[in-house]
Amino acid sequence: MIYIGLTGWGDHDSLYPPGLAAKDKLPEYAAHFPTVEVDSYFYAIQPRSNVEKWIRETPPSFQFIVKAYQGMTGHERGPIPYENKEAMFAAFLDSIAPFREAGKLAMVLFQFPPWVDCRREHVAYLRWVKARMGEVPAALEFRHQSWFSPRFREKTLRFMEEEGWIHAICDEPQAGEGSVPTVLHPTDREKTLIRLHGRNVYGWNKATAGDNWRAVRYLYRYNERELREWVRHLEALQENTKQIYVLFNNNSGGDAADNAKQLIELLGIEYNGLAPRQLGLF
Repeated sequence: MIYIGLTGWGDHDSLYPPGLAAKDKLPEYAAHFPTVEVDSYFYAIQPRSNVEKWIRETPPSFQFIVKAYQGMTGHERGPIPYENKEAMFAAFLDSIAPFREAGKLAMVLFQFPPWVDCRREHVAYLRWVKARMGEVPAALEFRHQSWFSPRFREKTLRFMEEEGWIHAICDEPQAGEGSVPTVLHPTDREKTLIRLHGRNVYGWNKATAGDNWRAVRYLYRYNERELREWVRHLEALQENTKQIYVLFNNNSGGDAADNAKQLIELLGIEYNGLAPRQLGLF
């Protein structure tokens, strides 16, 4: 099974009828795609009331990929609103429990920042994190190329297999040590995650003020040749992993939804069990 979706459901204007309120977008999103990344968790661990609402608004087979809170991955730039790391992880696990109970949690994504390179203390922290997550499926995405350097590549993949991490395979610009190559190696027989960030080499490392960097970094539209390349990759990956989740993150120019639909068409997939679509006046 290949699940194709987007990172978040709020910013994809081409999917929604004009004027659709933000609170009503998830049910409409679920009429187009069978999975989504919940990126709001990165900024704050969500209240259970939000989770329960999202569960109600999506079909029974819909799958959520929850992005780990920034304090769990070392992105935070100041104090965290928890007594310690243990309390933070406990709050996170309590928050996502309804997803698990409903059978709608595909995995939790741990995306580590570019300053988390391949060194002993970082490996130790990854072990600590995986132990805290217990039986919750957890995917690992690196942003420092040292993990896949010739010296460490095989050790990194073996470590992920031994610790039970799902490999979050990336398609992103090759723009120095703050980016990773596309390593087509599943580390879990059940699940693999693919995240397509675009290939904007110029924008990847461009420093801009505030949140404007996002408008540059992910400004990219995959062409048909590039998507057909991923069709071949996905067909090969299916030989070694049962469920593949593909997330398009190239939405600075509104391209993610269109590219996701193109890939679904190229793969010849017809999803059953999507939500009913809202109908316009005409």
